[in-house]
Amino acid sequence: MCGIVGWIDATHKTNEKSSILDQMASTLQHRGPDDYQKWIDGPAAFGHQRLIVVDPAGGKQPMIRKKRGEEYVLCYNGELYNTDEVRNQLKAKGWTFQSHSDTEVVLVSYMEWGKNCVDFLNGIFAFSVWEKHRERLFLARDRLGVKPLFYSDRSNGVMFASEMKAILAHPDVTAAVDNEGLHEILSLGPSRTPGEGIFQEINEIRPGHCAIFENGKLTMDRYWNVVSAPHEHSFDETVARVRELFMDASQRQLVSDVKLGTFLSGGVDSSAITAVAAVKYKQDKLGALQTFSIDYKDQEKFFKKNAFQPDRDEAFINLVSKQNNTKHSVMEAKTEDLVSRLKRAVELRDLPGMADVDSSLLWFCEEIKNHVTVALSGECADEIFGGYPWFYRQEDKDRKGFPWIRSLNERITLVRNDLKGDIDIERYMLKRYQETMDETPLLKGEGEDSKKHRQMSYLNMNWFMQTLLERKDRMSMGASLEVRVPFSDHRLVEYVWNVPWSMKFHDNQEKGLLRQALRGILPDKVLFRKKNPYPKTFHPDYTKAVHTWMEEVLSDPNSPLFDIFDREQVRKLNDSEGKSIDTPWFGQLMTGPQLIAHLCQVDHWLRHYKVKL
Repeated sequence: MCGIVGWIDATHKTNEKSSILDQMASTLQHRGPDDYQKWIDGPAAFGHQRLIVVDPAGGKQPMIRKKRGEEYVLCYNGELYNTDEVRNQLKAKGWTFQSHSDTEVVLVSYMEWGKNCVDFLNGIFAFSVWEKHRERLFLARDRLGVKPLFYSDRSNGVMFASEMKAILAHPDVTAAVDNEGLHEILSLGPSRTPGEGIFQEINEIRPGHCAIFENGKLTMDRYWNVVSAPHEHSFDETVARVRELFMDASQRQLVSDVKLGTFLSGGVDSSAITAVAAVKYKQDKLGALQTFSIDYKDQEKFFKKNAFQPDRDEAFINLVSKQNNTKHSVMEAKTEDLVSRLKRAVELRDLPGMADVDSSLLWFCEEIKNHVTVALSGECADEIFGGYPWFYRQEDKDRKGFPWIRSLNERITLVRNDLKGDIDIERYMLKRYQETMDETPLLKGEGEDSKKHRQMSYLNMNWFMQTLLERKDRMSMGASLEVRVPFSDHRLVEYVWNVPWSMKFHDNQEKGLLRQALRGILPDKVLFRKKNPYPKTFHPDYTKAVHTWMEEVLSDPNSPLFDIFDREQVRKLNDSEGKSIDTPWFGQLMTGPQLIAHLCQVDHWLRHYKVKL
């Protein structure tokens, strides 16, 4: 994986461009600490921070190739999982290759197929291609949005980068947030509307979209979306097809020229990936697969069962590791590990995030990086197969608005009274919710219940999944660790999209279809375990630490947090150590101390980025 940055502008001199580009690219060094290269010619300037995973010598970027008098320059962040197939297709058309890198395959794909090249690629990617003589820029992002790509459409050109911080590092860009951006933070945070960059001058290329900048104009195009069609397979046929697609996706994503491992939480998703990877490692005589799990200091003492976290993971992790003969490491995080990374987590996201749900993942990835450079993780299965309570609980299905944002009243209460005339939290949230509901590709003639399930799936793919993928990308790349997500394989997503809910919820169990598809791969004790979310700390020291941080914020008369939030309401929340609000702010985990930490993160974000409201 890598960090990419680019800037098309004919008004700056080359020497100015070089130093500014260096400044922008340096903000992405964590994404690619192994190498930095740049290319500047005329109006175009590109920088590439590289994390070497495949073909150290042959994958250098920006990569340049010529054809019939045109010069093509590629900046690429990602990984292809069908490199050999695409390379063979291109060889059949007469192309030759100087490396075994997927980078060269992406570049030649564009040279052969133009903007349609994305239709041939199976992988996670964000890339740009510059056609030097035509002066045309092409930008593309993978179908499910695993890899990020932001841009700023300027009057005199365009900028793009893997993360917003690189664009914000340009002297012409201001970290300003207008009324809409403020609504995003207050109504939807820590999620955000697909395509929105929160900062006034920055937007995001949405998953499954590409763009062309030519003759001073940027045009956006959607090249992929799920397509609704009748599901023709029986349940047994569906189970077999899901198993086949999952196995293929997982095996494809094991390609690497550096050390690789898997996240192992003891849940169905990561355990299944681990089992497939362990078999492949044994077949290829690569030794024991390395697996990793996170736990927290004194968790056994302070863990409290609840509806979302009914049990601890340890026994299930040990069972899967033993069955698959993996070399397992348990990383135990202390309170200071979580607290000390809360600010850094904001700086990696460029936005307020999910408190210790983010900082613990950052610490975990840092620890894993001491052992491997690439890891596979189980994200996306819940959104694709219907693993969350809001897919099947009637009260959640009937709720108007995002089912993972149940804190509407709390959000309204915490905002300053004098802002409530300009900020309508409920209206904005419902507007964004309805936009996605209306965008859902429905199947003509399907019943109301099927329609609602389809809309819920689309809502999860475009919102909740994007938030978790953003979290995984920023925290893992913050540790210079490449993380792959087999359940985001677009072929699996396309197939499961049309599977009826009665099959997905087989035996009235979340992800019932997936569990059936994984029979024999996992022991039943793991396979039919109730879903557990990502583990969070229950240690009272964490609560004390974020309470102390908020006390410092409250005691500062110039704290920017209170340009937005009501000081007395926040004080009341902090005095209760988070207990005055027992509704999760977002998802299932952001309650109590996580909400206090999130508000502290908002304060840090406003200060660190010098945000202009």
